Amino acid sequence: MHIELHNTLTDDPRARQAQQLTRACVHCGFCLETCPTYLDQRDERDSPRGRIYLIKQLMQEGEASSSTLQHLDRCLTCRSCETTCPSGMRYGELLDIGREMAEQAAPRPLHQRLLRWLLRKTITTRPLLETGLAVARVLRPMLPATLATRIPVKKASGEPPVRQAAATRTMIVLDGCVQAAATPQTNAAARRVLDRFGIELVSARKAGCCGALNHHLSAPGDARGELRRNIDAWWPLIENGAEAIISSASGCGAMLTDYGRLLADDPAYATKAARVAALSCDLAQVISTLPLEQLSLNTAVGKVAVHTPCTLQHALGQPDTVETILRQAGFELADTRDQHLCCGSAGSYSLLQKDISARLREKKLDALTADKPALIVSANIGCQLHLHSADGPPVLHWIELLDPSANH
Repeated sequence: MHIELHNTLTDDPRARQAQQLTRACVHCGFCLETCPTYLDQRDERDSPRGRIYLIKQLMQEGEASSSTLQHLDRCLTCRSCETTCPSGMRYGELLDIGREMAEQAAPRPLHQRLLRWLLRKTITTRPLLETGLAVARVLRPMLPATLATRIPVKKASGEPPVRQAAATRTMIVLDGCVQAAATPQTNAAARRVLDRFGIELVSARKAGCCGALNHHLSAPGDARGELRRNIDAWWPLIENGAEAIISSASGCGAMLTDYGRLLADDPAYATKAARVAALSCDLAQVISTLPLEQLSLNTAVGKVAVHTPCTLQHALGQPDTVETILRQAGFELADTRDQHLCCGSAGSYSLLQKDISARLREKKLDALTADKPALIVSANIGCQLHLHSADGPPVLHWIELLDPSANH
């Protein structure tokens, strides 16, 4: 696909990058039948190919409309289309550019801008989020069922690791924002499991949100500020020999691997950002290298349905890693289908596109529960909370199954 840039955009580096990216698209349409929103809407503008055309129109005309924003907003950024694309289209990068430029060309109504600002500031600020969750849990009995089910039940994190032997390896763990506030038991379980293998997970007190929410809601300045803050917080640990930066939320992990690209033009941070991206990996990638037979586990929990988040499949390229780990550990896995289709969580998507998100969740739960599993496991906090908010089996993070001290 070729774009002739509008004369007002010829010197805009974002437009020139979009021009380069779109050249990979050959209009084949293979992406349509793997796009959850196209399958839901059956509107070409809600497919990757259709959105590429909308971005092309923006670049060539220098203008966008509220309709452009609407169809770009409806994208889940699941990147299933990238896995399907035969020509290597980097659609996620193009979408980020298109959204940012469309936001400027067609400013949103005040109420939409205010809602997005509140989401960005509240969700990414851990003390605010923890306070909000505490209040919501108190008010839960008085809330409508549709809202009450969205509030995660507080669970004890359990005891800190009892050192089995001197740690021989050190890795940094991303504590993040939503997961740290809503399900702190996830990283607590990860610490206990990795401790069994002599791996110590260390946190950096001044690190925070990975930057994904601001990035995907077209607030690049705030996102880059979060990237720089995290790099500054982690750098002393990296210089002291930490061998990896682990995320147990695959959405955050996908963002970490993008730090180098997003700060490539920052002379003060480009080299450090590239180093952070190279060190970043999902928890599953580390666990998959360990001798799990050394763990003493209760595997008699019934069938386990594995939900592999889009970010783990398509962004991190690990579609089967969690299933392989759990099989190796001795768990019985339920048969599932349509693993490539998004559950509808997608960060803030379930809050901003509620109807589409709810329909995708129902389809995903149907695909996960056909074999009547006793529980569902996921690898991303957003997916975990989204699936758990509907009727169905309990939804856990998969690392909790490997925690010998856990009571499932």
